[in-house]
Amino acid sequence: MHAVLRACSRIPPLAWDSLLAFLLFLATLSALAGKPGPVTVSAMLLLPLAWRRRAPWAVFCAVAAAAFTQWLLAFQLPADIALLVALYTVAAHSARRHLPAAGAVVEGGILLACLRWAPDGRFAITALTLTALAAAAAALGAHMRALRERAAHLERERDQRARLAVAEERARITREMHDIVTHNLSVMVALADSAAYARSADKSSAAMAQISETGRQALTDMRRALGILRAGEADAERHPLPGIAELEALADQTRAAGLPTLLEIQGDPTRLSSTAQLTVYRLVQEALTNTLKHTPPGTHAEVRIRCLAEAVTLDVADNGPGTRPLDAPSGHGIPGMRERAGAYDGTLHAGPLPGGGWRVHTRLELDGGADVSG
Repeated sequence: MHAVLRACSRIPPLAWDSLLAFLLFLATLSALAGKPGPVTVSAMLLLPLAWRRRAPWAVFCAVAAAAFTQWLLAFQLPADIALLVALYTVAAHSARRHLPAAGAVVEGGILLACLRWAPDGRFAITALTLTALAAAAAALGAHMRALRERAAHLERERDQRARLAVAEERARITREMHDIVTHNLSVMVALADSAAYARSADKSSAAMAQISETGRQALTDMRRALGILRAGEADAERHPLPGIAELEALADQTRAAGLPTLLEIQGDPTRLSSTAQLTVYRLVQEALTNTLKHTPPGTHAEVRIRCLAEAVTLDVADNGPGTRPLDAPSGHGIPGMRERAGAYDGTLHAGPLPGGGWRVHTRLELDGGADVSG
């Protein structure tokens, strides 16, 4: 059945309308008794319907002209049904301004027909019956137009949602790539500097080994971030995106790059969703990356996370200079952090501390109630 419907949907409308006009013409021939005049007028009424959807207003005018010719010749024909089909088509497919004019023409034709052919004493009932048929045809056409316009509107909305989803996914990928690449490159640069100034071969070798490990970790993180885009990819399942549990490894990495980092986690982070944990991880990663890039040697950083049932709070502070260069308006850096926090109805505050240093603070709103911190 579905195959038949699909095959029928591929047939052009002109073919269907031509078939309709031909079948209606054949159905009326038996009532014409082979008279050339009525046959010709019936053809003038019905055959234009083959182009009804291609040129609905022109077809209606042609059918109306044929109907008026029929009235002048005093032929009473069953082919008058063409007027109802043409009126329906105007309501369904022509410009809205055409429908009142078409309705007036049909109603005028009804009155003329009733004046000539209505039985004695039956003028009113005949006119009302024909008017009701015309109104039903127009209403059905208007309803079909509304259904078609609604379907087109829903399709436009679906396409718009798809475009928004693509744009949102592109922004998410951009943030992930920025956080991964910027952090790991900053660590690698710091390690390379320390290797260049190392006073012993052992320290230099250890720094180079750490550079190699950081590079491999960056590649792994990029594969994770890209692998999650392909549904069902096994690599994304084997290597889940980082969360709060991986912050200790992140702190070790920044310590190796020359930024002593204190990490303190209160509460039970396992109760947070994986996406919330990833957000916390990326916020900490970006904050430490900025500290690593913009502070002199000897700076210390502190990361404090408090996990509640209804929210998770995050503080990253350092004792370096209380200034930072402005981020470019590309959505990276602090603007990107604000976007991540905004996804959880959070507001990110980043700025200098009164006694010196820099602090990043945010609170991510979660569902829940009681404090789960120990």
